[in-house]
Amino acid sequence: MDFEFQLKKSFGLTSFRQGQREIISAILSGQDVLAVLPTGGGKSLCYQFPAVFTNQLVIVISPLIALMKDQVASLVRQGLRAGCLHSGQSEAEKRHVFSAINEGGSFVLYLSPERAQKEGFRNWLMGRKLALFAIDEAHCVSQWGHDFREEYAELKSLKMLRPDIPILALTASATPTVLKDVAKQLNLNKPEKMVYGFYRPNLFYQVETCADEESKLPLILQGLRQNPKGRILIYCGTRRSTEELAGYLKRSHQQVGYYHAGLQTQERTAVQDAYISGDLRILVATNAFGMGIDQPDVRLVIHYQMPANIDCLYQEMGRAGRDGQDSTCLMLYSRKDKGLQSYFIQSSDAPGAVKDLRWRNLEALVNYSEGSECRHSEILTYYRDKQRIQRCGHCDSCDPTSDRKIQPPRGLPSMTSFFTQSQSSASGSKASPSRVRLRKAAKAGLSLDFVQEQRFQLLRKWRKDKALEIDAPVFIIFSDETLKQIAVKNPQRLEDLKKIHGIGELKLEKFGYDILSELNK
Repeated sequence: MDFEFQLKKSFGLTSFRQGQREIISAILSGQDVLAVLPTGGGKSLCYQFPAVFTNQLVIVISPLIALMKDQVASLVRQGLRAGCLHSGQSEAEKRHVFSAINEGGSFVLYLSPERAQKEGFRNWLMGRKLALFAIDEAHCVSQWGHDFREEYAELKSLKMLRPDIPILALTASATPTVLKDVAKQLNLNKPEKMVYGFYRPNLFYQVETCADEESKLPLILQGLRQNPKGRILIYCGTRRSTEELAGYLKRSHQQVGYYHAGLQTQERTAVQDAYISGDLRILVATNAFGMGIDQPDVRLVIHYQMPANIDCLYQEMGRAGRDGQDSTCLMLYSRKDKGLQSYFIQSSDAPGAVKDLRWRNLEALVNYSEGSECRHSEILTYYRDKQRIQRCGHCDSCDPTSDRKIQPPRGLPSMTSFFTQSQSSASGSKASPSRVRLRKAAKAGLSLDFVQEQRFQLLRKWRKDKALEIDAPVFIIFSDETLKQIAVKNPQRLEDLKKIHGIGELKLEKFGYDILSELNK
């Protein structure tokens, strides 16, 4: 029986999505696989199909009970055998699941990482006929990732218990560094690394640099005006800003709600249910919202404040346009946002090496935000996707006049009371003259004369060529701001280069002589 026949018979699909066939083929040949498929890319089929094709049991580790239940319900509706084990079940319900498994044949069993570590369950695994262990949200295994979880760290025992069973580690976003660590932590045996599908041609990527919080609100309101239909997600950096922004939007819009981890469980569930049912159209949330949510008609995702890194940004943007229809992803960036994320890093009790990586990841996101290259191209290169493009034609860099771009409206609505309330919790000290100058400079941008502009363009070309040479996004090398400072100061020695913001010892060693050579042209 071939793959396509089974796909049609069991899942009602006529073709595989990009990467699915390759991942499934590797699994069925007995290989461990590290697979990165973005949100909405069809990860679940990669472990559901082997259960049906081999007519055996597949065990899936999943972090959310709600997600397990949804997946089981979906499979059962298709006439496939599946079940889950979680803390909310009665003993009778659990016995029913085990009884169904003991009948043999195809079965997809979902369980939490904690349950996979129980001694009784481990004993049950021994000698059991299995086709696959699948670990969803596998980036949670790695301390280098954006969502490390202690309960995931012990999943390495699966390979020790059953070295004969292949493991599929799945995630929606993970850098090469994170993938390497996931393979190490799970004791994977020479895993195939498969990265697919980060290019989302129906999404318009846009970053707007804002001088302060006040200048962000007109863009949000304009975004709501340009998207009168479909759902809208707005991500904030703190619980307080989530509640305040939702309160502000409720003054002029209906069906607005907010979600963060500080709410009681019943409140969070009620908000999530209202969003899924459509009773809430506009949801303001922290990054606590989103995992396991699969609404097809999200037309606009806004980041009111910059997240911690590109992984978080991409994962949250990926909740837009899952139905394949045109959608916009807008990040509102200000220097103050970097300060908020810096505070989170400084306050963390993570090991020093992890903190260092988080600083580098934050700097990469800042550079991406301030950059002028094709945003889709940069994302594909960052994740080492097998597909690469030079220009997408649907981001703010490639098509700044697009109808899909959120255009800043003329004039500002009255927001005095909102910002009086928002800023009352901030430091009462008066802004220093240097901070005032910084804000003005950020708003105005660094202006270049003719010669400096020529140097800047020369450096941009060098950066692009170097990025292609080392297979890295340009924002990993230098930001536009750093190149502009080089163009203005025209350094002639390594010591002079070292004084420019964004050039540390490592980058000086890697790129210093190249830059001086370009300037001498």
